Amino acid sequence: MKILRHLSPSGPAYAALQPDGSAREISGDLFGSFRVTDRVVTPGKLLAPVSPPNILAIGLNYRRHAAEGGKGVPERPMLFIKATSSLQNPGDPIEIPRGLVSTEVDFECELAVVIGRTCKNATRASALDYVLGYTAANDVSARDWQMKWNGGQFCQGKSFDTFCPMGPVLVTRDEIPDPNKLRIRTLLNGQAMQDWNTDDMVFDVAALIEFLSGSKTLLPGTVILTGTPHGVGYARKPPVFLKAGDIVTIDIEGIGALVNPVTEERV
Repeated sequence: MKILRHLSPSGPAYAALQPDGSAREISGDLFGSFRVTDRVVTPGKLLAPVSPPNILAIGLNYRRHAAEGGKGVPERPMLFIKATSSLQNPGDPIEIPRGLVSTEVDFECELAVVIGRTCKNATRASALDYVLGYTAANDVSARDWQMKWNGGQFCQGKSFDTFCPMGPVLVTRDEIPDPNKLRIRTLLNGQAMQDWNTDDMVFDVAALIEFLSGSKTLLPGTVILTGTPHGVGYARKPPVFLKAGDIVTIDIEGIGALVNPVTEERV
């Protein structure tokens, strides 16, 4: 099932996309008991598929990405946190911070995992049972903050407002039986910058859920960003950073295209 979250006249709501392109209302709790009704709806403004209680992100989780940055493949998953306030909707702008806040804003296509029920101490065998579904994400990163300033600050560089676009839909896990066999791409103004496959992850989705749930409770709606493949802007020669007027598309097989324009930060 492909689920979209949209702005209805009564507030945020969920709907299920149908094969003919129409959408039907979803009633109930997406993280509890819900059903697809017979009521056809016209979706309003498209929203990020979930409003997560936590965004847990994994660094250096693709072998070739670790190599392009001159890093070795990590022995254990490398965790950092993105602020939930960095969430952005499909179609809404990624805002480049004004002044000297950052001049090196980069793109990162990522498969996002959405946890469907409370998860603690999952085993590898049970890990995917806790997944509600998958969506596409852009782990937008201020590389100067992440790598240079004050010794490098991952959370600061990753958590500016608008730095976590997600969407366009949430695809339930039954439609993606193996999340580690998906083509994943970033297109910048139509040009492919990243084009690889999730089978290059150092730690696959099940391993990440097992690892993360071993030390912390994964609440329903938690989003796990699973890392990015090679081709990011800072590793290019010369580097390529986002600028106002750009259009960034994150495209993942079986999920679809997440498209966001780039603008300067609003005053």
